[in-house]
Amino acid sequence: MALLQDIVDYTNQQLRIHEFKDYAPNGLQVEGRVEVGKLVAGVTACEALIDAAIVQQADAILVHHGYFWKGEDPCITGMKGRRIRKLIQHDISLLGYHLPLDAHPKLGNNACLAGLLGLFAEAVMDEQGVGNIGSLESPTSLDNFTDKVEQVLARKPLVIPAGDHRVQRIAWCSGGAQKYLQKAAALGADTYLSGEISENTAHEARELGVHYIAAGHHATERYGVQALGQHLASQFALDYQFIDIDNPA
Repeated sequence: MALLQDIVDYTNQQLRIHEFKDYAPNGLQVEGRVEVGKLVAGVTACEALIDAAIVQQADAILVHHGYFWKGEDPCITGMKGRRIRKLIQHDISLLGYHLPLDAHPKLGNNACLAGLLGLFAEAVMDEQGVGNIGSLESPTSLDNFTDKVEQVLARKPLVIPAGDHRVQRIAWCSGGAQKYLQKAAALGADTYLSGEISENTAHEARELGVHYIAAGHHATERYGVQALGQHLASQFALDYQFIDIDNPA
């Protein structure tokens, strides 16, 4: 068992949460019991994850997508009320880390993607360190690279080819980061990988000459929370389990 506050303080410090301007609070979002023995991690704090954590008798849940997003209705009613009520009724804490978990150089979503896909990060894409640009060890065809993405992430990506050039200098940012496409082009990327795609993304990719790969918001953000959960389990001798609630988005 470990003290909840010790886990929260340690994680906040490791992820440098106070250095980020984010869309939701990072850290402890719902406070449960004082001690933690069993930690469950997942991508999003949906009701299905909470139900699974209850079955596993978890003391705390760690997620990338938590609650209290900027601009959302603050009232704890309906779907939001059901989720939070279950946490409180079962005395389960909720810890959420958004941009700090995207950006962490070892435990972050983008760092984990780099390791899985054989990418070598050379620089970050914004002032908060969210997103990376780097390269493959050697150039490859777009088909070969997207086949590897599909194999590693277990999801067929949506690909917008932008010419016949090979893939070597790649920018990447997990989740809903299609807006970074123009920045990737300005940094000299020949290929940009993110989670989602918007209507304008296809036109911009073709006109900028940058291959665009939409590999799935959920699929690209499964790995940071797992790495962080495993790290915390080791640091605090916790019983730990990652629960993947499937999401095709």
